[in-house]
Amino acid sequence: MSSPAVIAVSCRPGHHFSKTPVASIRLLAGLGVEGDAHAGETVKHRSRVARDPSQPNLRQVHLIDAELLDALAARGFAIAPGDIGENITTRDLDLLSLPAGARLTIGEAVIEVTGLRNPCHQLNLFQPGLMDAVLDRDADGGLVRKAGVMGVVLGGGAVRPGDAIAVGLPPPPLRPLLPV
Repeated sequence: MSSPAVIAVSCRPGHHFSKTPVASIRLLAGLGVEGDAHAGETVKHRSRVARDPSQPNLRQVHLIDAELLDALAARGFAIAPGDIGENITTRDLDLLSLPAGARLTIGEAVIEVTGLRNPCHQLNLFQPGLMDAVLDRDADGGLVRKAGVMGVVLGGGAVRPGDAIAVGLPPPPLRPLLPV
């Protein structure tokens, strides 16, 4: 297995489902991805803003592993980096197994993982059946969300494809990721 690395970065102003792959993104501490619609101290996702616009933004950065894109391709879906809204596409890092509070040092930036992306019906509008493809059930019948993780920016800086990713775990007890 190779070392964890970034394979793509994406950003887009305005509220659109997909983001545009770019050569680099700049993360801003406490805000998110510079120029991205979801950057800010408080929630920016429209459904969450409608409920309570003063909530802290725990979804400043969205990360997905390329292995999910590979698995979706094997099932007939054509998904490229940025297509389902992620800012950072990784390889060789099991994002879903990270605990809440894990810190990812990527390029010059530091991201704290806050939780799981909760997939929504917009996935099916992008490609029919995609929402079901990013959901699964564990041995106990519990729902498994596979659409990536969300995080907040602790330390700002540039992130580019090819950047290595270092993982720092929080002190025990480790807490599993929950949807945010």
